[in-house]
Order: sequence, then structure tokens, then C-alpha cells
Amino acid sequence: MKMTTYHNPVLLNESVDALVENPDGIYVDCTFGGGGHSREILEHLSEKGRLFSFDQDEDAKNNLIEDKRFELIMQNFRFLKNNLRYQGIKKVSGIIADLGVSSHQFDTPERGFSIRFDGNLDMRMNQNQKLTAAKILNEYEESALADVFYNYGELRSARRMAREVVSERKNQPFETIEQLKKLFSYIPKNKENKILAQLFQSLRIEVNEEMAALRELLVQCGEVIAPGGKLVVISYHSLEDRLVKRYMKTGLFEGEPEKDIYGNWDAPFVPVQSKVIVPTEEEIERNPRARSAKMRVAVKS
Repeated sequence: MKMTTYHNPVLLNESVDALVENPDGIYVDCTFGGGGHSREILEHLSEKGRLFSFDQDEDAKNNLIEDKRFELIMQNFRFLKNNLRYQGIKKVSGIIADLGVSSHQFDTPERGFSIRFDGNLDMRMNQNQKLTAAKILNEYEESALADVFYNYGELRSARRMAREVVSERKNQPFETIEQLKKLFSYIPKNKENKILAQLFQSLRIEVNEEMAALRELLVQCGEVIAPGGKLVVISYHSLEDRLVKRYMKTGLFEGEPEKDIYGNWDAPFVPVQSKVIVPTEEEIERNPRARSAKMRVAVKS
């Protein structure tokens, strides 16, 4: 399977140019997918450089790179530090994470990620895990469902939608995307795609524990990136971006940092730029899925 059919890497040149400063260094691509960012990183490395890439989706194996400098680790990036230690690596020169769902995952109906197809309500990035979107819809209590819809989908009508799911599943358990779309067929056409996308996002985040995994990754990045090394994160929705922005600035996810008498505080990273980096209009035209991408870069202090 060719990389271009699997996933079009977003902000490819901008991200890799920001990441790789030492061609002899050790780098990590936390989200291998189709291998687009990994291939570009390898182009920037010398014979001494090394690249470790992570992915929990078995389909990513179809895009393996034949290069002695490259190693694919089939694990969730939340286990970054332990896996690097197993490889004998304590410090790295930089880490990149292109968050979200790959084009391949969106375009595979049976994976259940897209509202464009009918398919099973799956949404697992790791096909070996047990929790699926259908299981959430059929088994979560109404209050827990409402929390998922509101916290991860930012849906204003979360409580109503949760109540309707619980009422409907008494008649027939949820199994397919079309069942879920039919339940909310009353949504006005001009709002339908947006609201369903928010609903699917909330279920996907819950299925894959994406926010918890991202928190764990960011903390570990602060521990394994060597001073002067770079952290590059590309996110696709406001929940991720706010988390990344805050951690890069303060080293915290909640609360305010403790400042010294001069008003300074210790943080593992220093943001490289004050404004978020977004794709050009030309890139968005070539790849519409890049529209919501936001890239942030920080250097290890």
C-alpha cells in the first residue's frame, strides 16, 4: 500500500524542518500511520541518525520503511518512555506527533470513523482492545454518555442526545452508523454534518482514551527530549490544541504555575512561536482535511 493512498501528511515540510536540527540525532514519530512524516525525517538524517516510530493500528505495518536507521514500535504513544528504554534510549533529539485519525482510517468504512459511510460503530485505533463506540452507546449510563458528548464533543444538547440514545437502545441495541444517524435525523440539514462530526469525535476520543494518552505523552516528552531538542505537535480540534498550548507554555494541564519573586516559573518547554502554525490555502486546496490542523513547536529548556 502506498503512503499517498493511506494518508496525506499535513504540514509536512514545516513540521520536519522545525523538528530536525541535528542530522545525527535520535528522533521519534509518535504517529507513524502512512509513514509520511517518518520518510521525510529520514531524508533529513545522516547515516548516524535514528528514527523510532509508534503506531497502535496494525494496518500501519503495511507502510513499513526498509531503512536500517528506522524502527517501528507497535504501541500506543502513551507508552513512549518505557519502549524507548527497552531500546536502550534515554534521551532523544526531538519528537513529533500528528494527532487524530488518518485518511486511511476515515476512508475504511468498517472502521466506523466516518459519518460518510455505513459500517459498524467501532472507532478503535487499536483493534485488539474491547471498548468500541457501540459498547459505549449501549452500556454507558445516561449521565456518563452526556459527559462524553459534552466534554469531548462540546455538544450543547449533550443531555438531550444522551437521553435519546438510552431510550432508543431499549428497542434495539446500536450496531451501525446508519442507526445512530437515523436517531438524529431531525437535526437541520445545515447543521447535521457539524453536529454528527462532534458526536463522532466524542465517541472516538472516549473509545481510544485520546485525551488521557495525550497528557501522558506530553509529560513523557518533557522527560525524554534532551535540552535544546524540539517537540512538534499537530492537532485537529480545540480540545487537543488547548492542552498542547497550555503544557508547552506552563508544563501544566490545570492550575497556575508557581512563580518565583521575579515572576518566572520552571517549565519543561519554551514555545518557539507565539502564534499557532496553520496550513496554507494551497495545502488546504490539495488536502481539505488539513483545514483544521494547528501546529505548535516548543524547545526543551
